[in-house]
Amino acid sequence: MTYRNVIVCRMVPGSESIVGDVFGHYDRTTRPQDLGVIGRTLLSLNDLYIHVIERNADPAVSGQTRGLPAFQQIAEAIAPYVTPYPRDWRNPSDSVAREFYRWEPDGGAAADPQDGENLTVVVSRIKPGAEPTVAQVFAESDAGPLPARMGVTGRWLYSIDDVYLHLFTSREAPVDEAMRQSHGEPPFAKLIDELSAYLTPYDPQTWRGHKDAVATPFYRWRAED
Repeated sequence: MTYRNVIVCRMVPGSESIVGDVFGHYDRTTRPQDLGVIGRTLLSLNDLYIHVIERNADPAVSGQTRGLPAFQQIAEAIAPYVTPYPRDWRNPSDSVAREFYRWEPDGGAAADPQDGENLTVVVSRIKPGAEPTVAQVFAESDAGPLPARMGVTGRWLYSIDDVYLHLFTSREAPVDEAMRQSHGEPPFAKLIDELSAYLTPYDPQTWRGHKDAVATPFYRWRAED
């Protein structure tokens, strides 16, 4: 059973390798798994930093909320490059996005990408207060055939301030290929049309198509024991 937390910050564009090296050092020299962390993925999109932390226990129950033993050292090392996103930020917990929808067709917890799943993170801006409506739109869509047609095996929606994050796992081709193949299908067109009133591109100046909303992974780590 896998549980995910998603941290969202701003990041200086082009600093991915520096930030990735910091996490690589501490993931090698400490044992995040002793805090229940079994994996992490760092992604970026434009000026956004997205940190997906995977745990083997619900942190709300275990009380383990930190992602690394050397939390303070990491925070200091990446401080010149990674800064808070929320306008009312007061402490690190304010950078954790809130999950407002999940769909797990097998009734289990989040699928584990190490077992052959691909994790994709799609980023948009969300209209304030639209989370319940967006969740309902996806609930109706996920009750139909579209997820199976696109190879989607799990879906989780998060928001923080005006940022919307759509995480999903799949066993199929990359997301842009799956979207291209499904784009002309009525269920997909209906989903996009219904969401358009509540979701907009994160950066309209650079957005040319759905693949421009997909965050790029620049660092991955998984526990070996």
